[in-house]
Amino acid sequence: MSESSSAGPRVPAGGAISASAAWERLAAGNARFAAGRPEHPRQDAAYRRDQRTGQRPIAAILGCADSRVPPEIVFDQGVGDLFVLRVAGNIVDAAILGSLEYAVAHLQTPLIVVLGHSRCGAIGATLGGGSLEGHLPAIASVIRPSVDAVRDRLGDPLIHAAQTHARAMAEELRRSRPRLAEFVASGRLSVVAAYYDLETGAVEVLE
Repeated sequence: MSESSSAGPRVPAGGAISASAAWERLAAGNARFAAGRPEHPRQDAAYRRDQRTGQRPIAAILGCADSRVPPEIVFDQGVGDLFVLRVAGNIVDAAILGSLEYAVAHLQTPLIVVLGHSRCGAIGATLGGGSLEGHLPAIASVIRPSVDAVRDRLGDPLIHAAQTHARAMAEELRRSRPRLAEFVASGRLSVVAAYYDLETGAVEVLE
């Protein structure tokens, strides 16, 4: 691929992209990835050098640490496009909140995507209810309310729990005070929950 085609369109400085336009770019990239036709945009040497003076990611992704769910690949994005935070079970804690506040306040990122996924080990371990060692209980304690909420629901409990948990974390971000809740209320920020299917490669919005 030539450098000109690899560079792709630049995002205007100052965060001049809407949340809906950012999601359209992510959705288009995921469609390419799921179809097996990724473009690997904005990864050439010239574009990389352009990023030395600053960053303006179009979206922040709170995803799981699972090695099978790399957001830049799943959404077919390039250098500087995504502000990515990954932790087992895509849970929210103080460090995650501070990082996302930075992305929105200082990098003018208009969109946060909480990305759950199929066959999530953290969700499965919490759903199993067995003994967890070390610091794993700290992760499970955040996930457990979503697991408990779907125990009596028909269908695959792992899918239901992962989707419910992604929605719950997105709602927690929307309500996080003082900063994220204010950004949402002002229209400066949108937060969406999404779900990635390991088999199809497709991402769906959950709300």
